[in-house]
Amino acid sequence: MELFYEENRFYAMDTKGSLLAEITFPFTAPGKVDINHTFVDASLRGQGIADLLMQAAVEKIRKEGWLATTSCSYAAKWMEKHPEHSELLAK
Repeated sequence: MELFYEENRFYAMDTKGSLLAEITFPFTAPGKVDINHTFVDASLRGQGIADLLMQAAVEKIRKEGWLATTSCSYAAKWMEKHPEHSELLAK
């Protein structure tokens, strides 16, 4: 699945322009973002798309040198399961 990026958001669309998947991580302070929303269309759930979104977001956050909080419940659980990314979490 091809992900597109725009400011603090990764997303995927179908050929008709409908949103299939999305993760958003807006700034809450300089250098600090909140992973606040993940969405995967019902037709794609259970296929690892949310994991792919989280991987893309974490890679971008790391590359930019930002810290993150996780108000999205999926993002919080994902970070718990991937302690190798814990240095990205704001204390």
